[in-house]
Amino acid sequence: MTFFFQEGTRIVQPVLLGKIISYLEYYDPSDSAAFREALAYAAGLSACVLTWAFLHHLYFYHIQRVGMRLRVAVCHMIYRKALRLSNLAMREASTGQIVNLLSNDVNRFDQVTMFLHFLWVGPLQTVVVTALLWMEVGISCLAGMAVLILLLLLQSCIGKSFSSRRSKTAAYTDDRIRSVSEVITGIRTVKMYTWEKSFADLIARLRRKEISKILTSSYLRGLNLASFFALSKIMIFVTFFANALLGNVITASQVFVVVTLFEALRLTGTLHLPMAVEKVSEAVVSIQRVKNFLLLEETSQHNPQLPSDGETIVQLQDFTAFWDKASGIPTLQGLSFTVRPGELLAVVGPVGAGKSSLLSAVLGELPQSQGEVTVRGRIAYVPQQPWLFPGTVRSNILFGKKYEKDRYEKVLKACALEELLEAGDQTVVGDRGTPLSAGQKARISLARAVYQDADIYLLDDPLSAVDAGVSRHLFEQCIRQALHEKITILVTHQLQYLKDASQILILKDGKIMKKGTFAEFPKPGVDFEDILLKTNEEAEPSRVPDSPTLRGQPSESSVQPQESPRPSLEDAAPEDQDTETIQVTLSLESRSEGKVDFKAYKDYFTAGAHWNIIILLILVNIAAQVNKDICFGLCPQANEQSTLYATAHGKGKEILVPDPGWYFTPYSVLTAGTVLFGISRSLLMFYILVNSSQTLHKQMLESVLRAPVLFFDRHPTGRILNRFSKDTGHMDDLLPQIIQDFVQTFLLVMGVVGIMVVVIPWTAILLIPLGIIFFVLRRYFLETSRDVKRLECATRSPVFSHLASSLQGRWTIRAFKAQQRFQELFDTHQDLHSEAWFLFLTTSRWFALCLDAVCAIFVIVVAFASLFLAETLNVGQVGLVLSLALTFTVMVPRCVRQSAEAETMMISVERVTEYLDLEKEAPWEYKHRPPPSWPQQGDIDFSNVSFRYSSDGPLVLKDLIPLIDLRKKVGIVGRTGAGKSSLVSALFRLSRPKGEIWIDGIWTATIGLHDLRKKMTVVPQEPVLFIGTMRKNLDPFNEHTDEELWNALEEVQLKEAVEGLPGRLNTELAESGSNLSAGQRQLVSFARAILRKNQILIIDKATSNVDTRTDELIKKKVREKFAQSIVLTITNRLRTVIDSESVMVLDSGRRVEFSRPYKLLQNRNSLFYKMVQHLGEAEAARILIKVHFPGSLFRISMRGLITLCPLQL
Repeated sequence: MTFFFQEGTRIVQPVLLGKIISYLEYYDPSDSAAFREALAYAAGLSACVLTWAFLHHLYFYHIQRVGMRLRVAVCHMIYRKALRLSNLAMREASTGQIVNLLSNDVNRFDQVTMFLHFLWVGPLQTVVVTALLWMEVGISCLAGMAVLILLLLLQSCIGKSFSSRRSKTAAYTDDRIRSVSEVITGIRTVKMYTWEKSFADLIARLRRKEISKILTSSYLRGLNLASFFALSKIMIFVTFFANALLGNVITASQVFVVVTLFEALRLTGTLHLPMAVEKVSEAVVSIQRVKNFLLLEETSQHNPQLPSDGETIVQLQDFTAFWDKASGIPTLQGLSFTVRPGELLAVVGPVGAGKSSLLSAVLGELPQSQGEVTVRGRIAYVPQQPWLFPGTVRSNILFGKKYEKDRYEKVLKACALEELLEAGDQTVVGDRGTPLSAGQKARISLARAVYQDADIYLLDDPLSAVDAGVSRHLFEQCIRQALHEKITILVTHQLQYLKDASQILILKDGKIMKKGTFAEFPKPGVDFEDILLKTNEEAEPSRVPDSPTLRGQPSESSVQPQESPRPSLEDAAPEDQDTETIQVTLSLESRSEGKVDFKAYKDYFTAGAHWNIIILLILVNIAAQVNKDICFGLCPQANEQSTLYATAHGKGKEILVPDPGWYFTPYSVLTAGTVLFGISRSLLMFYILVNSSQTLHKQMLESVLRAPVLFFDRHPTGRILNRFSKDTGHMDDLLPQIIQDFVQTFLLVMGVVGIMVVVIPWTAILLIPLGIIFFVLRRYFLETSRDVKRLECATRSPVFSHLASSLQGRWTIRAFKAQQRFQELFDTHQDLHSEAWFLFLTTSRWFALCLDAVCAIFVIVVAFASLFLAETLNVGQVGLVLSLALTFTVMVPRCVRQSAEAETMMISVERVTEYLDLEKEAPWEYKHRPPPSWPQQGDIDFSNVSFRYSSDGPLVLKDLIPLIDLRKKVGIVGRTGAGKSSLVSALFRLSRPKGEIWIDGIWTATIGLHDLRKKMTVVPQEPVLFIGTMRKNLDPFNEHTDEELWNALEEVQLKEAVEGLPGRLNTELAESGSNLSAGQRQLVSFARAILRKNQILIIDKATSNVDTRTDELIKKKVREKFAQSIVLTITNRLRTVIDSESVMVLDSGRRVEFSRPYKLLQNRNSLFYKMVQHLGEAEAARILIKVHFPGSLFRISMRGLITLCPLQL
């Protein structure tokens, strides 16, 4: 109703204006009744102007609030859905797509609500205006309205085309943001493999496709804006031309009523209505995209409940399940087992056997195809890839539970976290768990589960990420003692712990190959590795984010707690209601202050075109406006000296229109020129600004890719994606439109002001203070709005960061039933952003209302002054000034608002240009490059090397002076957090080390980073896979033949698994390779490294998630493939490096030992010897025998080995 009255007042204004001009047209100083009537019309006009100013902004305030609430509600639904997505659905919905939904698609709700009502008001207003025009000039009005209707039909067709273009643009944007997200997430791998240029080219190609669609849409918007400023002139010209051809008589009051009615209709008919069609079309696409996302498959979560008798149990009966039914290959098949309280079920098997899938089935993540799953009790889950959210170590451990000091300290002790970091449990964990090592993250993940005091514990190989000593501690103190009364299912490759399990299941291809207790398994001369070997090391690929399976029968035995000061946590368990809010810590994003720097404007405009093109754009704009002003000069209402006003303006006299030939010819030429210049400047403006957006995006991407790894550790993924999604979206769509609107409106206002001052000079007395008031208001408003806009942009980043983090840890969140708590966290981040956005909305509406109120006062003064000064003015002057004053009330506030909006939207450009000046790594290439054959031998020498990840961070490597001789196979071991992986970072110069590292006589600091990194290959502990085919992940940039790819897969024991995939090498992998097991992902990364064939190979705990037999086979292949190369093997599995030529032992960042393995084992005081002893008697004896009989095929059972532990070397 408010909107109806608001638009109604706009239609009434021309009618009242006509009455005032009619009074002046028949002015009689002695007619006091007519004067009072004119004053009443002026008062009515004043009331209409003031009412419109108030209702207009009241409507937009409320309707924008509706749009905001709709957007917030949809964001809530999207996040809630994201937490429920099944693994299969995540293949269709990447993080980049969901970020795009939250950043760009939901914004359409903000925009569509503002213009939606114009879909019905526009046609209704057109009918009313047509009726009023008919009353004024008769049938000739139909000529002008015909032009409007034809244009509206054309604009409606254009508006509908936005739907298909928006759909295509959104798809390209999804792909681009997904690719950027993958690069940011896997930035270490990207840098170490020197893929920056290749990914920059890939993203640039996607960006060009996206920009081509955006540019087409922008051209169409430019045509709409050009029609807004030119159409009224065309309609006026056609109407008066038709009127002249019909020989009709027209009065001055009729002229100004017609012109003002057309002006009133112009805003709604030629701007808001086409905008409504465009926004509705785009909103329909966004709604469909959101709908498609919300209809994706959800995980079939079951809610385990404790029975009335309190008995807990995990039971599977004839369980069969598929991750992907289309493949026809079951992930798990015919599993049956039961686990009761106090039992430890150990699950072992080769890579891809289905071990993690088994845990998924218990969690409810893997939907059953047949059989039954019975889970009674609360579940705690430790994933194979530890997940931590941004916050302190303590908040990650508590995970919403209340802090209880005694219980908390017991958990820290059980999980070997008492001396974690210098800052203790208040250490802030960043995105992706930085700055913690993989072992530290694994222990925190385990501590989180233990602190929950659940009934059922699902542990997915948590021991592989830690060293032998910590592994032994975790198994004894945590699993065997702290959890001794719980149901515990442990997936592991640490075979030395199987003797303590209540039940053992060996899986292969999703089936149980053998099951039973430890006492039932080995026979003399046979060990578990033999069993695994006979069940075949290679398994079919599991289609899940951590592949596993299992089945077994209940065991009568249970693990009895040993004497230990470590008591059970049962008594300290909090009740379910003892929860508190999860504390997520996100570092505050830095913001600029004050005005947007001129450099941002300069960078923005010059990025899109050369100065010559910008000067041409300025000239075209000036030409368009001058042309329009000349039209105004020839227009009947602007030239009272023309023959149209040749007769006197006395009482009762009509103004006749003589032969119009001399007038219509130049006017028609100028009108055509106005249209052409208007279209030209719109298209040229959009071309420059959209190209500016493309250029700045490219420069930002290059700058980010050249930034050091430290930048990504300190900036959450969501914060970086905010620039590439939301801010880039503003530069693509909103900012060009706002700047174009401002430029056209500003030139129009300048023309209006010029004409008003020329026609009636005394109006300058009002216009000068008016301009000062506008300037002061704008300055006052911008001081606040700029910072509010910066705050609004900054508060978006935590929303995206929280989403990205939650998607990575969705299994953990669901396992701990923490969806509601994380939903509340998301809503809190959204509320913070909404507060900033609402503040920006209210300040903008206040500013607009002040501007319109000032303009309304100006109209009131002009209206009443015209009546009181009627004797000194003629009707043409008064009519012109009053009609322009009404235009003034719309255009001047719009101009000032758009100028302010342009500056606030330039905040997005400012935020993008901030990323153009990031600290950069050393150059990728120097002028003097190493020889192509370098390094021929691969000698690596350290000279007093110290290393820290940041200038203010602690040293993680201290004074390393090892020499790695020619063709050495060197194993590097040490406690968790000793600095093993930091050694890789130093070699690859991910941060600049102190000291000197020499490779084959060349100091690595003197060559470019790409020249260095291309010559080394690393297999990282955390493999990075991308959405796409298996072929793309092995060979992202098509540098190898299919034969080479298959050979590499065969060497890492993955050939059979990939051949079993539906598309073989063309099988699509999900985001982060989540449809492969963790071990399979590591093997893919290994195959990728083998394809590079470099002289230096670094294996950074790359087989921690594969079984021992596969590890041995890969090690054998590496020896053969890299026989003449330097191989550095960093591992927690001592057996992996025991046959290395040398072993380096690190402790607290220092090299404490460096010698041949058998020499280190001869010294019982050596740290290496103590680490071997921590493996347990059987495993230690196995290693000792292996050293004593190198290359021997001697095998002995584990029970037999126990008797050999006193063996002396």
